[in-house]
Amino acid sequence: MELTVNEKRLLATLGRCGSADSETLANELSADAGAVVQWAHLAAGRGLVSIRREVHEELCLTDEGRLYAEQGLPERQVVESIDGTIPMSELSRHPLSKVAIGWMRKNNWIKIESGIAKVADATPKSRDEDALAKIAAGAGDLKDCGELKSRGLVTVHEEVCWIIGITPGGRKILEEGIDLRPEVGTLTREQILSGSWRNDALRRYSLTTPPRRMYPGKAHPYRRILDEVRTLLLEMGFSEFSGNIVQSVFWNFDALFQPQDHPAREMQDTFYLDRTHPLPDGWEKIRDMHEHGGDTSSTGWGGVWDKRKAEGSVLRTHSTALSIQYIAAHPKPPVKAFSLSRVYRRESIDPTHLAEFEQLEGIVMDEGVTFNHLLGFLKEFYFRMGFSDVRFRPGYFPYTEPSVEPEVWVDGLGWVELGGAGIFREEVTSSFGINYPVLAWGLGISRVAMLRLGLKDLRQLYKSDIDWVRNHPSYRRD
Repeated sequence: MELTVNEKRLLATLGRCGSADSETLANELSADAGAVVQWAHLAAGRGLVSIRREVHEELCLTDEGRLYAEQGLPERQVVESIDGTIPMSELSRHPLSKVAIGWMRKNNWIKIESGIAKVADATPKSRDEDALAKIAAGAGDLKDCGELKSRGLVTVHEEVCWIIGITPGGRKILEEGIDLRPEVGTLTREQILSGSWRNDALRRYSLTTPPRRMYPGKAHPYRRILDEVRTLLLEMGFSEFSGNIVQSVFWNFDALFQPQDHPAREMQDTFYLDRTHPLPDGWEKIRDMHEHGGDTSSTGWGGVWDKRKAEGSVLRTHSTALSIQYIAAHPKPPVKAFSLSRVYRRESIDPTHLAEFEQLEGIVMDEGVTFNHLLGFLKEFYFRMGFSDVRFRPGYFPYTEPSVEPEVWVDGLGWVELGGAGIFREEVTSSFGINYPVLAWGLGISRVAMLRLGLKDLRQLYKSDIDWVRNHPSYRRD
């Protein structure tokens, strides 16, 4: 039987004393008591020693408990300060009254009638007083501590003791003889050249025993996917833009030709803030576009456009609010840009819906770009993200025409819709002097990540689950 040198030393010590606690053995072996217990468990697995765990409970007074052990419990201090009777208004001014009054009544030391507290003829020692005196003298027992523990005056300290003894199997090993020479774990150059290693006790190694698992630092799986998306689009020739989380209603809805009575503007879908934003120069063109179509062939939405509504503030409900501001500031082609931003909606949280999530927004503006180019961009993007089967079905969005919803095939789930796309309508672009087609899309990256990582619940992406992060394999692009 192959034993470690520490197991051999432990057996040799137990062979002399039979059994002992871990602290005693640690002193004999000049080792730590915790290490001795580990060696004992190894030997116990081979049937050479026995281990018994004993737990001793010790009562200890807290700082407050020690104070009351010297001066008396609050109820005793207060009751002894009363001379027969006392008005409750005066009694409540005692610094210990909040604690003492309830205990005095529970011990039947006082009676309160018509706002007057009267001390009983006899105030015998309570159980708590007896227990406090015993514990302070070092003779207390857990079953005798009364309510001192719940009052925070006493704590229970557990002392664990390991009793280790040698078994008949262990004595048999000792009778056969054991080699107590120190083991050599690393050979030096001198040992090899001189050949002295032949006479050394070499430590044996098991190639079948797995090493201790290491957890190197690594990025969160969702962060890796977000970084991958950003790198992919930069490689495709896009530039990145960003913007504020708080947006005006004007940019979030009105500039995108969403009617002011559109359901998406309701409180059920949008986080509104109690602040206002001044409208940008030229806002009148947006008003005219909504009311009668402005200078275009559109008839608009009709009705009266309310300037006060447009001055409101929201947490951005989509990153398209950033796209329209970007092309308004860059009205000349070519434009090829994206935004990877968090958006906020008043959603009921469940495994597939969150109140905040990441959205990938992309825009392409140039002479001659067509709807086919849009489909090509989307198909190429999803293909590089690992989805080989992509299809498109017609969709509707207030600010694009024509519009589509891309879907990808996922084994076990079927076709999964991942966002919306289209070409900005003339009502959106003409107000900013843009006379070129603008391809635009908004994709839910959190849903892409959920599919890529094989998750059933979107909330897993945002949990502080260190075990999941450690055990999830790092993903590397080919």
